[in-house]
Amino acid sequence: MKHLISSFELTQIVSNMLDAAVVQPGVTAAAVGGSANAGLSARVRMREIETIEFFRDKSLGITVYKGQRSGSATITDLTQPAIDAAIAAACRIAEYTEPDEYAGLADKKDLATDIQDLDLYHVSEITPEQAIQNALECEAAALNYSDQITNSDGAVYSTSDQLYVYANSNGFLAAYPTTRYGAYCTVIGQHNESMQRDYEYTAARDAADLMSLIEVGKKAAAKTIARLGARKIKTCKAPVLFVPKMASSFWGTLVAAISGGSLYRKSSFLLDCLEQKIFPDFVNISEQPYLLKALGSAPFDDEGVATRTKDIIKDGVLSTYLLSSYSARHLGMHTTGNAGGVHNLVIQAGTDNFEQLLQKMGTGLVVTELLGHGTNIITGDYSQGAAGFWVENGVIAYPVEEVTIAGNFIEMFANLVATGNDIDARSNIITGSVLLDQLTIAGN
Repeated sequence: MKHLISSFELTQIVSNMLDAAVVQPGVTAAAVGGSANAGLSARVRMREIETIEFFRDKSLGITVYKGQRSGSATITDLTQPAIDAAIAAACRIAEYTEPDEYAGLADKKDLATDIQDLDLYHVSEITPEQAIQNALECEAAALNYSDQITNSDGAVYSTSDQLYVYANSNGFLAAYPTTRYGAYCTVIGQHNESMQRDYEYTAARDAADLMSLIEVGKKAAAKTIARLGARKIKTCKAPVLFVPKMASSFWGTLVAAISGGSLYRKSSFLLDCLEQKIFPDFVNISEQPYLLKALGSAPFDDEGVATRTKDIIKDGVLSTYLLSSYSARHLGMHTTGNAGGVHNLVIQAGTDNFEQLLQKMGTGLVVTELLGHGTNIITGDYSQGAAGFWVENGVIAYPVEEVTIAGNFIEMFANLVATGNDIDARSNIITGSVLLDQLTIAGN
């Protein structure tokens, strides 16, 4: 993977664009972000090459401030005429926007000064031929796993090499590169009249850290076969266990509810809950942006503010909101370095593995797939389609499909029973399984 533009060149372009913007008539502040991304994606299906895609993208985004008015423009053409036109457009837009008392750059004292190397950049010169071979190998492992695997929805191997540069007129200019590699496989299984599909994937900053591609294929096949013969269940109330992949969605609702945009718009079920107990004592959640090689790590946020390690939930108590400078000003608070989102939400692992969580649950539903979107972030009401496995006496009894689980997140948070030690670190939410007390499960 090689960029069309070097780190030095992109940094120079961003710096020059900023310098040109701040001298425009009426401009009191400005910020410029630049990115370059290169990579490839090889897709195969039923042992045949389906597509091989190459991408080399670059872009610049500028925001200018004329007092409390702001204007923004984005371009993918990095030639000087295009840059000049973008600056002019942003300045023109700023003339017509309404003043916003909360608008402006992050305070200078909050900007990152020590740009740590978080080991996020690992270049592997993977050729298109190697990427295709990797995808074929992954899919073959799934197709060869069992005669019950009758079709494939494909396997993909992808690479990405990205550079990000950010500068603003408060004196900030910094860049950091990242790489990301991934593979996934989706297959279809059949037994008698029952057909099911499932998938497995792997993702990492370093290609050497990916799960074995053969293992990815085998897991995709095994998960698909396990779902064959799925049935509905009678409507009931029972404990629900989210496997780690589904638990990420559960914790994602927490992130949305304590993010500044939801709070200052008063559209969160966790309004005015700072320093209040919303989980049981054993729940501890932190943001850890400096984990080496982690997929959510970053030395600064989208405003150049230094990221920092912090408790989000401490002994069940909400310790902080997640704020940008803009949302913090709305709330009369201070930025938490979360412009652009959370950087590695780490849920402290419990003592139980998956099998022990099943024993603790006794009888209930294991959720391995969620369908649609069913959270009302204002009220916390939750209702979502699901599939998984019914558990009896701590043992998986049979697969389940076409059910809906429902509850309210305020109660779900308060009645959380346990978190598992079966940690999944394939996203910026690092979690094990999550066991919840009684939820409504709608079936027949």
